[in-house]
Amino acid sequence: MNLLFKKINRIFMKKLVFLIFLLFGSGLVFSQKKDTLKTEVVKVVKPYAPVVSEAQKIKQAPVLDSISLQTKKEVKYTFNSVPVVSTFVPAKGNARTIPREPKEIFYNNYISLGFGNYSTPFAEIFAHYNLSDYSEFGGFIGYQSSKGGIEDVLLDDNYSDAKVDLYYKQMEKYYEWQIRGGIKSQVVNWYGLPEQLTFTDNVLSSIEEEQQYGTVYLSGDIEFEDAWMKNAELYLGSFVDDSQSDEYNAKIKTNIEFPVWDAFMNSFLAIEYLGGSFEKDFTNFNSIEYSYLNLGFSPNFAFYREDLTVNVGANLWYSVTNTDGQDSKFYAYPNITASYKIFEENLIAYGGVTGDLTQNSYREFVDSNPFLSPTLDILRTSQPYMGFIGAKGKILSDLSFNAKIGYGSEKDKPLFKLNPSKTNGNILLNDGYAAGNSFMVVYDDVNTLNAYAEFIYDFDNHLKFGANLDYNLYSPENEDHAWNLPMLKATLLAKYNRKKWYAGADLYFYSDRKDELTILPENTTERITNSAFFDVNLNGGYYLTDRWSVFLKLNNVLNQNYQKYTHFDVQGFQVMGGLTYRFDF
Repeated sequence: MNLLFKKINRIFMKKLVFLIFLLFGSGLVFSQKKDTLKTEVVKVVKPYAPVVSEAQKIKQAPVLDSISLQTKKEVKYTFNSVPVVSTFVPAKGNARTIPREPKEIFYNNYISLGFGNYSTPFAEIFAHYNLSDYSEFGGFIGYQSSKGGIEDVLLDDNYSDAKVDLYYKQMEKYYEWQIRGGIKSQVVNWYGLPEQLTFTDNVLSSIEEEQQYGTVYLSGDIEFEDAWMKNAELYLGSFVDDSQSDEYNAKIKTNIEFPVWDAFMNSFLAIEYLGGSFEKDFTNFNSIEYSYLNLGFSPNFAFYREDLTVNVGANLWYSVTNTDGQDSKFYAYPNITASYKIFEENLIAYGGVTGDLTQNSYREFVDSNPFLSPTLDILRTSQPYMGFIGAKGKILSDLSFNAKIGYGSEKDKPLFKLNPSKTNGNILLNDGYAAGNSFMVVYDDVNTLNAYAEFIYDFDNHLKFGANLDYNLYSPENEDHAWNLPMLKATLLAKYNRKKWYAGADLYFYSDRKDELTILPENTTERITNSAFFDVNLNGGYYLTDRWSVFLKLNNVLNQNYQKYTHFDVQGFQVMGGLTYRFDF
């Protein structure tokens, strides 16, 4: 956390972004029928002024018409008595109460504390308070760390994650708005040394493997009712690391909706700025600086005809940059989708052709892979098109599905690949990430065939299952492989909740992935295959009272020594237990 607070002042004194937007709209339609009544003139000779004496008093006993009254006939009854022998003695009855389930009590705030093997403390706090009927304030604090202890690791493999998020929400008559802000600190280590090399003790002691990341952000959004500007979002953020790298990001986006003839227009306007720098590149010869200003507009027209919905539009971007090797460009992409209800909600066919521009950032790369070197090129990714067709719906009342197949193209798609090693195990290093124990980002034009399917089964009110399969066949233009991307990913989820018990299971499968390591002193390259892995995670808990509960988490239950990232073994079987307390103010 010390790194983060030392650099906050430096971050916000460097750059400042001001963004302003305003939109309004309204409409009205009405009709009326022709009046067929004739007009007449009524002359009043003398106004009528009633007096009390003219009023007639209602009689207390009304006079009845005798014709409507009929005389009742006399009815005679006769009984035939028969004696019956009975030994039945009725018992006294007791009133029986209807059993009622105890009413479940919900609390809006909680504190959760836990501890696990590998010396892993865990803490979460969420609390919010209603300042009035129309406003509230709250926040979240989370922390988890570990001292490491992965088998056969020669460097420190500890880690820590800490973050604080705060928000304030205000509801007005015709709109509501919210503002959020927070900080995040993350500590990792480049502990994944190549197995192909043997390192001397002097080389190991020269490696400074710790890396720290820090994030500060401020964001806000506003939503309108009965207005053609539906919402607007604003984001301001800064991202830094312990290697003198920094990045600044500002975004503003608004959505507008209004009818146009027989169609419905839904569009967004967006402005995004991204700028940053790295102190040096991997060769240590030059620094790296990048800056992008992206202006986006997406006009879309939706048509509704009974069971058919069609959207015809485009995603338009103009990107301005002064980054070395990059040009300012105008991008235009299709955004055409359609869906048709074949059997109401039970079977819906859909398809389309879409494309868009993605602005990559250092922060987002670290979120995907925290073991990157601070020597990256930050580029834009353009997806000219992605065509797809699919179907979704319900096979049974409790079984829903979604399946699709698509084919698309991406320009400058980012791929994570191992950095070369500047040592053969005997040469000392100046950088902790230069021993083949970090990743760079390479870009390539890639065509992708994708097939995806997911199923959700509600067994009953207490048990639910879910599964999905994601298959991708990548065809890169220049690289030999789509580095570190699995061809197949599969997930199986299960959740159970009944009275005071709850449990869950997450099962993940990743097929093998390709990478390669280059050793610069010898100028040799070795191809690496990261084996497929199957990860099983279980969790559960028990409610002791309405306020108190205990939980247990089991990760990597099969105790597999797999590598999600090349050379970076994961921790083995992990156990964490703890206690949660719920409360209200």
